Amino acid sequence: MRLTSISGPALPQVELPLWPPILATRGAGSRSALHAHHAMHLVLCLDGTLRARTRSTARWAFAAGVLTAPNVLHAIDAEGIEILLVFFDPQSDAGESLLPALQEPVRLLSSRERDALVRNAQPEKIMSTDGIEWTRQVVATLGGAPIASRRYVHPRVRKLLRILRTMPADEDRSLVALARAVGLSPSRLMHSFTTSIGIPLRPYLAWLKFQRAAGAIVTGTPLGRAAHAAGFADAAHMARTFRRMFGVSPSSLRQRLTHQPVGSSAPTA
Repeated sequence: MRLTSISGPALPQVELPLWPPILATRGAGSRSALHAHHAMHLVLCLDGTLRARTRSTARWAFAAGVLTAPNVLHAIDAEGIEILLVFFDPQSDAGESLLPALQEPVRLLSSRERDALVRNAQPEKIMSTDGIEWTRQVVATLGGAPIASRRYVHPRVRKLLRILRTMPADEDRSLVALARAVGLSPSRLMHSFTTSIGIPLRPYLAWLKFQRAAGAIVTGTPLGRAAHAAGFADAAHMARTFRRMFGVSPSSLRQRLTHQPVGSSAPTA
């Protein structure tokens, strides 16, 4: 087969977009065995090349970066290379806009495409509202579909988003409780949220949990405390969920995030 060419637990200093579909880190790359995960991910070498393959081919293909489709078995070898790693929820506007760029399960990036995307790309900014423009650049560079224009957001949904960003992890996040907090019926909240944000409430809450856990982990918070702060039952539950969704362990995020702009004068690992 041919291969075509995160601050604190709640990320207080980062303004998350209305629909937070992105998790971004950077640091030393590694070599993975064949694995699959639900999130799409973009792996960009800061310099040099990595290699990738899928289950259907035994040969490694070399590239400056790769974009993988969701739920596809793949292996990536970026050992000894510093990388920028960005995960996208495939059901988000960003994920759906990138799907047309995937003519094959793994899309290889040229050095020109890589250079355009890593220039001054900071994980903290990618995960903030600045990430909207960066994601548009990814879509345009890789030949995806234009990202949908911003939807009208119901005022009660805006209120809920403000509540969720400051809500302690142990508070009730059931549909009934959240609907009561904003003065809507549960059915009305479900409809208004999906219409406003483009995704149902539960996937949104799941991505907030991932981002909060990652934000705590990269600042050195012990895994058990990070899991509790984000709302996971324990560190083992968090680890299983991260591996299923992203194909990486939570602890692997700890060495990745730095505050030096990617593509400026960052040294390679």
